[in-house]
Amino acid sequence: MAACGAAAAEYSALLSLSCGPITRRRFAVSCRARPPGNLSAQQKKKRGKNIAPKQRSSNAKLLLTTEENGQLPSTSLRTSMERPQKSTSSEDDTNGAISQIDEKIAAIGNEQQERSKDKHFESDFQLEDFGEMIQNMEKNILLLNQARLQAIEDVDKILTEKEALQKKVDTLEMNLSKALATKGNINTDIPGDHLEKFTKEILIESALSGGNPAHLCESPLFMELTVLKEENMLLKADAQFLKAKIVEFAETEEFLFKLEKERSLLDATVRELEARFLVAQTDIWKVVPLQYDVWMEKVENLQHMLGCLKNHVEKYAALLDQHDDLHDKIDELEASLKEGKTSEFSPYVVELLQQKLKAAKSRHQAGHQETNTHIQVYQQLTEEFQDNLGKLIEESGRLEHSANSMPSEFWSHILLMIDGWFLERKIPNTDARMLREMAWKRDDRICEAYFACKGAKESDVMETFLKLSLSGNSSGLHIVHIAAEMAPVAKVGGLADVVAGLGKALQTKGHLVEIVLPKYDCMQLDQITNLKVLDVVIQSYFDGNLFSNNVWTGTVEGLPVYFIEPQHPSKFFWRAQYYGEHDDFKRYSYFSRAALELLYQSGKKIDIIHCHDWQTAFVAPLYWDIYATRGFSSARICFTCHNFEYQGTAPAPDLSYCGLDVEQLDRPDRMQDNAHGRINVAKGGIVYSNIVTTVSPTYALEVRSEGGRGLQDTLKMHSRKFVGILNGIDTGTWNPSTDRFLAVQYSATDLQGKAANKAFLRKQLGLYSEDASQPLVACITRLVPQKGLHLIRHAIYKTAELGGQFVLLGSSPVPHIQREFEGVADQFQKNNNIRLILKYDEALSHCIYAASDMFIIPSMFEPCGLTQMIAMRYGSVPIVRQTGGLCDSVFDFDDETIPVELRNGFTFARTDEQDLSSCLERAFSYYSRKPMVWKQLVQKDMQIDFSWDSPASQYENLYQSAVAQARGAAQT
Repeated sequence: MAACGAAAAEYSALLSLSCGPITRRRFAVSCRARPPGNLSAQQKKKRGKNIAPKQRSSNAKLLLTTEENGQLPSTSLRTSMERPQKSTSSEDDTNGAISQIDEKIAAIGNEQQERSKDKHFESDFQLEDFGEMIQNMEKNILLLNQARLQAIEDVDKILTEKEALQKKVDTLEMNLSKALATKGNINTDIPGDHLEKFTKEILIESALSGGNPAHLCESPLFMELTVLKEENMLLKADAQFLKAKIVEFAETEEFLFKLEKERSLLDATVRELEARFLVAQTDIWKVVPLQYDVWMEKVENLQHMLGCLKNHVEKYAALLDQHDDLHDKIDELEASLKEGKTSEFSPYVVELLQQKLKAAKSRHQAGHQETNTHIQVYQQLTEEFQDNLGKLIEESGRLEHSANSMPSEFWSHILLMIDGWFLERKIPNTDARMLREMAWKRDDRICEAYFACKGAKESDVMETFLKLSLSGNSSGLHIVHIAAEMAPVAKVGGLADVVAGLGKALQTKGHLVEIVLPKYDCMQLDQITNLKVLDVVIQSYFDGNLFSNNVWTGTVEGLPVYFIEPQHPSKFFWRAQYYGEHDDFKRYSYFSRAALELLYQSGKKIDIIHCHDWQTAFVAPLYWDIYATRGFSSARICFTCHNFEYQGTAPAPDLSYCGLDVEQLDRPDRMQDNAHGRINVAKGGIVYSNIVTTVSPTYALEVRSEGGRGLQDTLKMHSRKFVGILNGIDTGTWNPSTDRFLAVQYSATDLQGKAANKAFLRKQLGLYSEDASQPLVACITRLVPQKGLHLIRHAIYKTAELGGQFVLLGSSPVPHIQREFEGVADQFQKNNNIRLILKYDEALSHCIYAASDMFIIPSMFEPCGLTQMIAMRYGSVPIVRQTGGLCDSVFDFDDETIPVELRNGFTFARTDEQDLSSCLERAFSYYSRKPMVWKQLVQKDMQIDFSWDSPASQYENLYQSAVAQARGAAQT
C-alpha cells in the first residue's frame, strides 16, 4: 500500500504542474471560434477510450476541432491508453507521452472554468448556435455511453489479465523452486522488476481513464500486487539463504563422498586380506618343512600387509576423528532450515533440501558404523591370524617327523641335493646311490635328518646323511625324460603337456621321475621352485671339441628338473625362442649329447630314458653307440614321436657334430633318409629305441601308410615295439570347478556357471548378448595347413548362416596364412557375432573353453589332439573330423554302431565343406530343438576321464616289460 500511495502522490503532482494560464487562453480562443467542437476533458477521455484503435484518428475531429488546439496523435493516445505489452519504449519516452497528455487534459479543464467565469461570452452566442451545441452534446452523450460500455469491457479484460498474471506468478514460483533445488542460483530481481513495472502501468492507465489513484491503491488487484512484491522480497531473501545452505550442503556431501571412497578402499583392503588369509590357512595344512623358509617369507609378507592395513585403518580413523563435527554440522543445517523464515513460494525446495540432509545424515551414520565393523573384523582377523600362526609352529614341529605327509616337491629337492653333492665330487658314488634309494623309498630317516640339520653347514648335513644306512630295495623304476619342452616353463605345443602330465602320473605311481631340459633364455622362471646353479661344470663333446655346460636344478610341478646351459660360442639356447632357428639340428644334437653326459657323470642307475620327438631322438643312437660301451648300459630307451610331420632331416655330415659315426648310420636300415644324401633323426630314434610310441592308436595305424611321411616302411619293420597310446590331459590344470581364469567356476552338476562364463565372454569380446540361447562355436588352434584352414574358414561362414556365434583364438607362423585370416577378421569386424583373435592367450583360452557350446576341430590329420578333451572337460561338445586321436576320443552322437554311453560329439569323415556343413547342422539342430538331450550330452562329456592315469599305466607296463627283458638278458 505504501508503494501505491507514493505512485498516486507522484501522479497528483504531475497534474498540478501541467495546468497554467497559457493553457486557459488557448482553450478560450478555441471555444469562441468553434463552440460546437468544444468538449470537456472527461468527455474526450471517455470518447477516446470508446473508439477503436483504427477509428481514433477520424473520431478525434469530434473532440478537438480547432486549429489552435490541434489534434492529439492517435498513436500517442493509443499507446498511453492500452496495457503495455512485452516490447515497450524506454521510461523517458513513456513519461514524456504521459506529460503531453496531462498538459492537454489540464488545458481543457481550465478552459471550462474560464467559460463559467466569463459571462460576457454568453451573450455572443446565438440561439441557433446553442441548438447546435445541444445536438453536439447529445451526440457526445451517446459517445460517452459507448465509452462507458467499453470501459466495462476493459475492466473485464483487466480482471482476465490479472488472472493470467496470477498464473504467471504461480509458474514463476514453480520455476524458482526447481531452479533453486537444482542449481541453487536464481535471479530473484526479475519478478520484482516485472511487478514494479506492472504496478506503474496500472496506475497510469487508471489515471488516464479518470480514476483516482488513491482508490485504485485500495483495490483488491493492487493489494494483491503489493503482497506479491512483499513476498517476492521474502523469496529473494529465502533464495539467498537457501543458496548459502546449498553451498554448505554441497561441501558436506563432497566430504561424505570422500569418506565413502575411503571406506570402500578399506573394505577392498580387508577383503584382500581375508582372501590372502584363507590362502594362508590352506597353506598351513599343506606346508612342508622343505618350504619352511619360503613359507616364512610369505608369512612375513602377510604380516607386512597387516601392518600396512593397520596404518591405513588408523589413518582412516584419524580422518573420522578430525571430522567428528560433521554430524553437528548436519544437525545445525537442519535446524536452520526449520527456523528460517521461508516463504510459501519455496516449500518444495525446503522439503527437498531436508530430504537430502536426512539422506546425508543416514549415509554418514551408516558409513561410520560400517567402518567400525570393518575395524572390528580387522582386529578379529589379526587375532585369528596370530592364533593360527602359533598352531602352524606346533604343526610344523609335528610334521618334521612325518615323512608320509611330505609332497613330491620335498623328495625332488632331496634327490637334487644328493645329485648335486655327487656331481660336485663331495660324496662318492656308492653313498649317493644309497641316499637316492632312501629318498626314493621316502624313508622317514631322510626326512628326520634333513630337519635335524636345518640351518647347519652343508658339510654337517652331508655328514649326517652319510651316517644313514640303506634298508631294502625299491620296486619302482628310475625314469628320466629328455625333452625340448615341459609345461609350464617351456611350452610350445602338446609335447610340453605330455612331459609334465606323464611325469607327474608316473611319480604318483611310485616311480622316480626326473626331467632334463635346455635352459632357454625365454623360459618361465617364475614357474620353477628352488632354481639354482650347481657348483660343477659338465663337459660334453661337439664338433671335435669339449665344451662346458652349467647345470641348473629346480622343481617344476613337483618334478625334479635339470637345466643344461651350454657355454658354446653360438649360444644355442639364448635365441629368445624355442624353435625355428637355422641351426636347430646343431642345437638339439648338442643338447642330446650334453644330457647323456650329465646322466653318465651322475653315476645313476637309470631304468628308462624317455626321449621325445626328433629334437632328442639323437639320444637313442648316442646311448647305444657311445655310452653303453662305457658301462652306462642299465637303461632302456623309449622314443615317442608326437607328430611324424617333423622328422629332423639334415645333410649326412651334420650327424658327426655330436660324435656319431656317419658311415655306420647313413644306411637305409639305420638313419638314412629317403632323400639321397640326407639322414633322418626320427628314423634313428625308431631304429635304436627299445620302445617306440606315438600319441594315439588310430594315428599309429595311419603312419604305417601314407601318414608316416616316408617312415611307414621303417615302422612296419619295427611294428613289434611300436604302439599308440592316447595322451591324457592335466585334470588339475584343466578343471572348471577350480579354474582361476574363469569368471564363475562350475561343474557337471551345476551348469549355471557355464552360462555365466558365456555371458562374460560375450561382453568381453563385444559379441551380441541379448539372446542367451544363441549357440557359441569356438576354435583354438595353430593356423597351419594341418588344422584344415579351408574348413575353419567355412565353419565361420556356416555358423553365421545358422544364426550362431563364432570365436577363433590362434595365430600362424606362416606369414601369408596370418595375413589371410587378418583379412577375414577385418571382414567381420563390424559383425557382432564373429570374433577372430589372432594370437595365443592362455587366460582367454580357458574362458573360451568354458563359454563355448561347441568346439570345432576339422584337422586334415591329428596325431592326438588335446583341445577336444579339454573342451569336453569344460562342457563344450566337440565337432571333429575323423582322423588320428580325434577318432579315439570323439564318437558321433548319431552313430548307432557305437554304444550310447560312448557317444559324446559330432564327427564327419571327408575333407570337403559339405560334410562339415551337415555335421554343424546336426549339432545346431540338437542344441535348439532338444535342449534336454543337449544338456545330458554336456554333462556326460564333462564326466569322461581324460586324465593321465590310464595312459601312465600303459607306459608303466611298457617300461616294466622292457626292463624285465633287459634283466633277463643280463642274467643269461
